[in-house]
Amino acid sequence: MGLVLMVRHGQASFGADDYDVLSPTGWEQARTLGGWLTERGVAPTGVVHGSMRRHRETLEALAEGAGWQAGPAHEQDERWDEFDHLSVVGAYPDLPEGELDRRAFQEVFERATERWSAGHHDADYDETYRGFRARTRAALDAVTEQAGSGRSVVVVTSGGVVAAVGAALLLGEQADDATYAATWQRLNTVCANTSVTRVVVGRGGPRLLTFNEHEHLAPDQLTYR
Repeated sequence: MGLVLMVRHGQASFGADDYDVLSPTGWEQARTLGGWLTERGVAPTGVVHGSMRRHRETLEALAEGAGWQAGPAHEQDERWDEFDHLSVVGAYPDLPEGELDRRAFQEVFERATERWSAGHHDADYDETYRGFRARTRAALDAVTEQAGSGRSVVVVTSGGVVAAVGAALLLGEQADDATYAATWQRLNTVCANTSVTRVVVGRGGPRLLTFNEHEHLAPDQLTYR
């Protein structure tokens, strides 16, 4: 069997001019994860990451913590990028005025993504939720081909993508849109920064093995946004 380890990026810089940059906590989370993976004998045969800066920086810190100076070549695949959360939130009709703190933003974020994932207002978005689902499934299919017997691939991506893949593998292809969207929402809201989600690849295709492992993080390192 093969193995895919999906890693959510480290904490980004909420409230900064550029969100797509790891915070100091995010850098430390990723270094900690790298050491934790090495202690458990993880030596990937392939590494894939999305095209966002927070993906690249997470991989840089992870590789440093893991000691992967001579590790496998890194492949960039933008299908592992997060959905445009700022666009989704901006399209929400009841968006409060003024700057939002983390708690207030999270509440708006959950309502806005619920509206987006319901699929009733697709004209408001550059990427529909169904398009996002198809893109993330294609990303998984591509990396599954790399994770053959005895091989393992580390993928650095984002929480919404991890949740989308997790929902797809939990529910299968026959789930209705509403069930899929509700499952994705629940997974997305609990995905921790630098958490690890494992997908085992066998003859029957990819199957979800674990979701949101984050025991490598000390309590003061645990973040969700």
